[in-house]
Amino acid sequence: MLFFRFALERRGIRSADEFLPPYRKAAGRLGLTTVEPAPKTFEGWFYDGRKPQKAFRPVIVEMLGYSIDDLWTTVPEGATPDFVPLVGTSPSASHAEPGMDLSEMKRSGAMAVRRARNYLLQTDRERLGDNTLPLLHDQVARLVREYPRVPLSAIWDDLLDAQDQVIFNLETGKHRPSQLGDLNFMAGVLAFLVAKGFNDMEDREQARTMSLLAAAFAKDAEHVGLMAMVNGLQSLIEYWAERPGDALFYAQRGAALSSNLHGTVGLWLLGLQARAAAVLRDEQTVRAVTLEALDRRGNVVLDDLDQLGGLLTYSTEKQIYYTVEAEALLGHGDASLTSQAELAVQGFSNPEDPNWAFGDLAGAQCNHALVLLHSGEVDGAAQAIRPVLDLPSTHRNYGIVVSAQRVRHALMAGQVRTAVAARELTEEIAVYAPRRPALPSGTQR
Repeated sequence: MLFFRFALERRGIRSADEFLPPYRKAAGRLGLTTVEPAPKTFEGWFYDGRKPQKAFRPVIVEMLGYSIDDLWTTVPEGATPDFVPLVGTSPSASHAEPGMDLSEMKRSGAMAVRRARNYLLQTDRERLGDNTLPLLHDQVARLVREYPRVPLSAIWDDLLDAQDQVIFNLETGKHRPSQLGDLNFMAGVLAFLVAKGFNDMEDREQARTMSLLAAAFAKDAEHVGLMAMVNGLQSLIEYWAERPGDALFYAQRGAALSSNLHGTVGLWLLGLQARAAAVLRDEQTVRAVTLEALDRRGNVVLDDLDQLGGLLTYSTEKQIYYTVEAEALLGHGDASLTSQAELAVQGFSNPEDPNWAFGDLAGAQCNHALVLLHSGEVDGAAQAIRPVLDLPSTHRNYGIVVSAQRVRHALMAGQVRTAVAARELTEEIAVYAPRRPALPSGTQR
C-alpha cells in the first residue's frame, strides 16, 4: 500500500467525493483553485499508485504534510509508517486521536504560562523588581532562538507582547539606573526581530521604521555589536527589496562599526557586502570581503549576541551559504563551487542543530540548483530544488520564493532553456508562491 493511501484512509478518505473538499481547501491556501483532479485521476492515484502530475503535487503536499517521495513510498500491510512530517506539520494532527490534540495541549499550556508570567510582571509594576528582568531575559532568549525555526504566526503575538512589556518598563521610569542598559538592549533585540517580521511579511516601510527604532535602542544601550547588527538588518531589508546599492551601503556602515569586534556580527556584515556586491556585478568587492571573512573566522570569540544564538549569530554553515550565493549571483558554477554548495546544504540538513533554519536550508538548496544550472546540469538542478518546491505554503516566505524565482530566471536565460526538463521546471516554479498571512519567520539572512 502507498503511504498516500494509508494517510488518506487514516483520515477516513476513500473516494474522490471525500478527497476533493480537503483538497480544495489546500488548493485555496496555495491560491491554486483551478488545479483539481478528475475523480478518475484520484482513483488512479489511490488504487493504481500512479504518481500525480507536477501541477497537483504542491496541493497534495499542503493537504497531507508529507513530501511526494514519502507519500508515494510503499509501506507493508499492517505496518505503521514513521515518515517525518515536513517542518511546521504535526504527526498528531494527521489523524483523529482520542482526547485532546497535542498541539491544542501545547497552546492551552502556553496560555497558562503567559498568564502566570503576566501576573508576576504586574506585581513588579510599582518598581522593577527581581522577577521582571529574568523573566524578560528568558522570553527574549526564547524568541531569538525560535525565530528561524518556526512559522512567524506561531510567535508573533509573543514577540509583540514581550516588546510591549520592555517598553512599558522603560516608559515608567521605575527602574534603577543599573537596569536601564539591560532594558534598552532587550528593546533593541526585540525591535530587531519585529522589523525582521515585517520584512518577512513584505511590509518594507514598517520594517525600515522598526529598524530605526532598533538602532535607537541599541545606541541608548551603548552596545556597538547590536548597533552593527541593526545595520546588517537594514542591509538585509534592502537586499530583498532589490535595492543592492542601499544594501551595500548599510553593510559597509555596519562593517566599519564592527571592525574591532571579535564576535560573528562582523563576518555577517562582510557576507552581506558580498551578496549585495554580487548583484551589482562588483566581483572585486566580492573577492575582497569573502577573503577577509575567511581570515577573520579563525579569530572569532563568541560574544553576548552569539550566545543568544538564532538570528544573532553567524555560523560557519551560514558563512558558506553566503559565499555560495554571492558566487551563484555572479553566474559561476564549477566543481569546487558545487562542492561548497553541497556543503552548505548538508550544514542545514539536521533540524536538531541549534544553527538550523528552514529558510537557510531552502536558500542553500536554491543556490545549489543555481550553481548546477550554471554548469549546465538541469537534472541535478531539478533534484536540488525539489525539497523547496515541496515545502508547504506556510513555509514559503518571501526570501524562499525569490530564491526559487532566481532558479527560474536562470532556466529561462541559459542554454538549457530548450530542454524538456528545463521547461517543466520553469512552469512549476512559475506558480510557486506563499500563502498569506501565515508566513514563516525563518527567512534567509
